[in-house]
Amino acid sequence: MKTIIIDTNALMAVSEFGIDLFAEIEKACLFQYQLTVLTGTIQELEKIKKEQRGKYRVAAKLALTLVEKFKLQQITSAGVVDDELVKHSARGEVILTQDQELKKRLRKPYLTIRQKKWIVMVE
Repeated sequence: MKTIIIDTNALMAVSEFGIDLFAEIEKACLFQYQLTVLTGTIQELEKIKKEQRGKYRVAAKLALTLVEKFKLQQITSAGVVDDELVKHSARGEVILTQDQELKKRLRKPYLTIRQKKWIVMVE
């Protein structure tokens, strides 16, 4: 079973793009997987919810609700979230992100959102 770690911006895409994140992951991944988030991602979402206004605040609130509703396992992280994601990627875990700079650092395969509509595996 593979571990898929969802990045902050991918969780926020649910609100921003109206994408059904979990259904799209299921379509893109033809293997057994467990969905997880880093504790640093939760902290980033809490910070956005507290400090931002408008659509970013709404997106962060929804993302936090989804983490709770779908009981996503949390992986303890310390330090910069992107650096932690790169480490997990090097261990063979699959990362779901939209961050262009992060994608350049990740080991393939990884997941990304295309055309604000669906999730694809980049191999």
